[in-house]
Amino acid sequence: MLSENLQTKVDEYIDIYGQLRKKLRWKVADQRTLMLIASMYVVKNKPFNLKRYIELCDYIKNNVGAFSTLKSYQRFTTAAMLDIECDNPEKSFHSYLELYESFVDGGFSRGAFTYIAALTMLKDMEELVDPKSKVQRSLAVYKGMRNKHFFLTSHEDYPLAVLIANRDESIEKLMDHIEGFYDRLNENGFRKGNDLQFLSHILSLDTESDPDLLVDRCLKLWNTFKEIGIKPKATYYPEMGMLALLKDGAKEVSNVEKVANYLKDQKHFKWQKDMNFMMAVNLTVSCKMDNTLSMETGFHTIVEAIIQAQQAVNIATVAGVAAANNSAS
Repeated sequence: MLSENLQTKVDEYIDIYGQLRKKLRWKVADQRTLMLIASMYVVKNKPFNLKRYIELCDYIKNNVGAFSTLKSYQRFTTAAMLDIECDNPEKSFHSYLELYESFVDGGFSRGAFTYIAALTMLKDMEELVDPKSKVQRSLAVYKGMRNKHFFLTSHEDYPLAVLIANRDESIEKLMDHIEGFYDRLNENGFRKGNDLQFLSHILSLDTESDPDLLVDRCLKLWNTFKEIGIKPKATYYPEMGMLALLKDGAKEVSNVEKVANYLKDQKHFKWQKDMNFMMAVNLTVSCKMDNTLSMETGFHTIVEAIIQAQQAVNIATVAGVAAANNSAS
């Protein structure tokens, strides 16, 4: 049985998804997009208003060029992020477009992932004295990632590069820190690849915990999932990373299993096993975030940022699939 708080979050997630599906099921090719949008509101404890949300989607569509990805599928996720993060999303949208152009001028490629990288930075704009300098440091971090893992690093790593660039260390030191996680985890059974690189990036955002402790937590989570019959496949590495940032993340595995099974029993989620697992972790971790006493200093901000980055990558991936499907048809 789930705690009252967690059950409330799960119910809110299902309700928001239902509203989105009823309104947008014929406009969004991949329904996982709607699952992601619904979870974003719940994770951030942002009340969802369908009318306001649709109006913002239409505003975005009417204020971009004919060939922009924001004209089509990506406007739905962009509208959600702006609605959640900004007091005046319409006004912030124009600042966001300017920031996107700064990313392009700074050397980032045009496209979905750069739009999301710009969104990742947008919420910190008021505190930024020199956005262009932050863009350049983010690009330097991205290039550092490619130097370490050329074939694993792609444009979908743009949002995480922006988050990692917030750390004060030199680029070389940051890359060595990330690589340390990658190597240690691989030595202990984690499979090399994009998912392990993502996990290493997530762990590197924690500046408070000892790296060996974080690796040990990942190994404990790996074993805990196996014990309850959930194969800790590579696709789940990022979710394990989020749980590893909690002191008692392994104790939350049973809640993750319960939420995932509950979602599986819902009509529209029955065939979305991996997405259900991801949603289960996000909802469980966000529930822990509500209780700041259970988190070490600074963890609330870190976990919130990681959930945003993880969702950003998955949103862009889902959007890419939708675009491919549209082209094929």
